Amino acid sequence: MRVLKIVAEGQTTSFRYPHFMQQIHPSYQMPPPATIYGHICSALGTWIDPNGVEFAYHFTYAGIVTDIEHTIMVSSSTGKLPETKYPKVLEGRVNPFDRDIIFQPRLTLYLNQPQWLEHFRSPRYLVVLGRSQDLFTYIKVEVMELQQAEQAYFEHTLLPHQMAVQVMQGVTVLLPRYLDYNNQRAPSFSRYLVVKEHVLSPNFFQYDASIKQNYWIDPTSIQKKGLHLGLYFHSFVGDDGETLQMA
Repeated sequence: MRVLKIVAEGQTTSFRYPHFMQQIHPSYQMPPPATIYGHICSALGTWIDPNGVEFAYHFTYAGIVTDIEHTIMVSSSTGKLPETKYPKVLEGRVNPFDRDIIFQPRLTLYLNQPQWLEHFRSPRYLVVLGRSQDLFTYIKVEVMELQQAEQAYFEHTLLPHQMAVQVMQGVTVLLPRYLDYNNQRAPSFSRYLVVKEHVLSPNFFQYDASIKQNYWIDPTSIQKKGLHLGLYFHSFVGDDGETLQMA
């Protein structure tokens, strides 16, 4: 498979749970697919058709800390302040909250769209991942050929939820999969398996010995026990993911 490989680094990032609004903003430990879609669109400078676009990634960080941030809740007042001619003034109320901050994140992103090479070498907008203030830098952007192998290892990545019964490791998470900007940013969610420490495909449980599965691997990756890094490609829309509609 011919793919576009992008390596990006930053100082901080945060992937807020969408249903936490006040007092605490916990962070996902992996970028949701919807965040990856927004990142791609930022580099290309337009909202792209998600059909046919697939991605895989490897995401690491040095640690997670909790910081105190605040927002200012602004409301208008109809009262007239003394010594002013303005009929309306703005009143603000400071709203502090705890936010999880991911420190020194590093993203290696693989896209099945090698024709986007120049867009990522000269992105249309500032490179960010997560919040608008979380600036990133592209360390490497290149086109490469993935290979298929009977065995691989997986780490610091997302796997489809149905692989949980094979891997028997990792954590199940519900992540925003796609925001439909043609439908008032209507969100769709899907369950995934987050795998951090490396898992080896020879140790996966196989329920049908007659089925042989090959894996896409990065032949330039570091080898572990003689195996290369495996990549599982996800989509933003379509039937290959478990899609859940939520408010």
